[in-house]
Amino acid sequence: MSSHTPAPAHVVDPVGGCPHALNAELRARGPVADIVLPGGVPAAVVLGHDALKEFLSHPDVAKDARHCPALNDGTIPADWPLRVFANAQGMHTADGADHRRLRSLVGNAFTARQVERLRPRIEELTTALLDDLGRAAAEDPDGIADLRTHFALPLPMNVICELLGVDPEHRGRLHDLTYTVVIATDTTPAEVMAAVRELVELLGTIAAARRAAPGDDLTSALIAAREDDGDRLSEAELIGTMRLMLVAGHETTLNLISNAVRALCTHRDQLALVLEGKATWSDVVDETLRWDGPVSWFPFRYPTHDLSLGGTVIRQGTPVLAGYTAAGRDEAFHGPDADRFDVARPGAARHLSFGQGVHYCVGAPLARLEATIALERLFTRFPDLDLAVPEAELLRQRSFIGNSVEALPVRPVCPIRR
Repeated sequence: MSSHTPAPAHVVDPVGGCPHALNAELRARGPVADIVLPGGVPAAVVLGHDALKEFLSHPDVAKDARHCPALNDGTIPADWPLRVFANAQGMHTADGADHRRLRSLVGNAFTARQVERLRPRIEELTTALLDDLGRAAAEDPDGIADLRTHFALPLPMNVICELLGVDPEHRGRLHDLTYTVVIATDTTPAEVMAAVRELVELLGTIAAARRAAPGDDLTSALIAAREDDGDRLSEAELIGTMRLMLVAGHETTLNLISNAVRALCTHRDQLALVLEGKATWSDVVDETLRWDGPVSWFPFRYPTHDLSLGGTVIRQGTPVLAGYTAAGRDEAFHGPDADRFDVARPGAARHLSFGQGVHYCVGAPLARLEATIALERLFTRFPDLDLAVPEAELLRQRSFIGNSVEALPVRPVCPIRR
């Protein structure tokens, strides 16, 4: 692990919760921290902005789990729940030519031009879901509806599933499974393995349906690329790519929209700046990504040689997590008021929440478009929308990977005016 250990390794709580106090405590010791993951697995997390930026694009850092001896020599058990991040096959666990090959197969679907073509459909879905949110609140005696259930989840879920050609009847189960596999970190090995098996089986069913009846969707395009040239995409890579697109295409945007709404409801002065035209909805999205990003500590990357980072040496083969929420509030980079939510902040867009380097999030243009449309339409339709309970009472996700709340009860309409 580190060449010097100024403090004992932090033992990660699998229940997770709000990350910011812990991030500040660890970051005060240095930009890299030794940690112990659930299951007693030694690891490290990169917490400082500059250190994380360097780490994410460092030539001596790999994504392929072959570079982690402990995952391959029996040190880490086969049923370790976090193994799902290392074992998946796709561009997110590939390096070099393999990564470029896999990324090229999906990259064309997420260019700024292609994503802009989705705007009318995203706007149409947003309008329909706002109707649903309003109806749910109107039918509740207290005028309350869960914004995640009725709006923040179905918007990105429907968009990515339409892109992938996933039929509506599968979408609810897919969300439940991806939450168990990727977001929840308080799960047992048996729960994760069962969910992985079911998820792979369900994605295989979806792929088979598209193989039998190809459409104008990304899954059909991936299958066609595989069948045109058999070595371009294996069956495992096809399923892995579908899984990555599905998870990254909705879980992160769900949290981004939820966190932005929470931030605006608890910082009404910042909402006023946007409604008065003194800041943009894009500013809100970037400041949310910096201040309270949708992903907290994300696994894994592995140094291919001993790596000196911010005065700490991370040993070759160590599993390392990217501390996105920690880097977002790093005072050394964002200034002494890094803990303050400020939509007019200069340089907020220099956050690292979409990554850095060759693994920069391929879906970033889509996430930005969905979130800006969602927030603009939501607060235009319901300018008095507010949290239905104090923010401190909101239940946090049971995760040190995902960063948001389990539910977001809101009152779309001010009670006084009802």
